[in-house]
Parts: sequence; C-alpha cells; structure tokens
Amino acid sequence: MMGDLPRDRIVPSRPFEKVGLDYAGPIITKPNLKRSRVTLKSYIAIFICFSTKATHLEVVSDLTTEAFLACLRRFIARRSKPSGIWSDNATNFKGARNILNEWNEICKSNRIQLFSVEEGIE
Repeated sequence: MMGDLPRDRIVPSRPFEKVGLDYAGPIITKPNLKRSRVTLKSYIAIFICFSTKATHLEVVSDLTTEAFLACLRRFIARRSKPSGIWSDNATNFKGARNILNEWNEICKSNRIQLFSVEEGIE
C-alpha cells in the first residue's frame, strides 16, 4: 500500500502554479554562429507541473545561480509565476533562493512600497 500524495499534487490549480524542478545533462550545444566549431556544455532545466504533469524545458548555460535565475525569468515570462517550486538541494537552487529572499526583503521596504503605490505598480 502506498502513502497519500501531497496535497499540492491533488488539489486542482492553474497549470504550473506549483512545479517541481530538476536539471538534466550536461548536453553539448553549439552557439548560433555559422561554421562555428566551438561546443559548449549546457544543461536542461525541467519544470514539471504538479497538477497536470505537463513539462516545460529550458536550456541553461551552466550550473551557476545567475544562469538559473535567467532560466527562471524565462519560465515566468512564458508560464506565469508559480506559487511554489520544489527541487532537490543543489547549490545553484540554494543560491537563487537566498538572492530571491534578499530581493523580497528589499521590496518590503517602505520607500519601495511608497514609490510603487505612487507610480501605480502592483
């Protein structure tokens, strides 16, 4: 007998509201230059929707936090912002979490909130 599934996997929600994330690779890629012999080691970020099991793939240039944040920005631009992301504890994910938490604290400052209200930014 199997245990119960987590609530986030069985409660109906919009696609990609709650996602799982992992990396695959490395894969060998070539830059988009004609007759280039240069090859690069890249990775694939795999986003899996918990409610529909749909997948979204993004090519990531390397395993740095900056590359992951760029990948996350592309994902959000295409699929919208997820309310939760679950992943293993890879160091690039931990670094991104720390950066996002710092930005969250900065955005909570009174000056930024006041500016946002004055400019009509939600």
